[in-house]
Amino acid sequence: MDYPDPLISEEQPPALPPPAQAPRPKVQKAPGLALVLAAVFPGIGQVYNGQPAKALVFFSGFVGSLWACIEYGPMPFAFMIPFAYFYGIVDAYRSAVLLNARGEGALPEEDVIESPAWGAGLVLIGIVLLANNLGWLNLAALRDFWPLILVIAGVVLLYGSFQKRKGTGNGPRL
Repeated sequence: MDYPDPLISEEQPPALPPPAQAPRPKVQKAPGLALVLAAVFPGIGQVYNGQPAKALVFFSGFVGSLWACIEYGPMPFAFMIPFAYFYGIVDAYRSAVLLNARGEGALPEEDVIESPAWGAGLVLIGIVLLANNLGWLNLAALRDFWPLILVIAGVVLLYGSFQKRKGTGNGPRL
């Protein structure tokens, strides 16, 4: 007569439930450090905040403004150098504050900080510069029309502002 081995059982023990994972504490960003890093080198504050696409855009904007100022003349690119530099500093500080607030649940999750628009902007800038290098576009001939960029940006901002007011019902309608 065969006796069952008490050490080998045919039935499997019940599966253990997965261990309860304690929520990982969010790492708080130091807004002052993000500001200082962005002031030392454009884009580093955004890298510190965990936003590499933004960092690349700010660095490219700063270097691109320097390059265009040297290559095509100071107007309007000389104004873009400090704009890109100081906007990067302000953005690094603001993003660190927003990231900290999101960790406390103060911001909705759909508030996207690392937007696909940053990548699309880099692609567009790359296409324009490639077209210039291949001779399909002459950026030097377009330098007299740089105020058109300001006009287009203003129209886009006005349109967005009016759409937002129309959608929320707040403020006067024009």
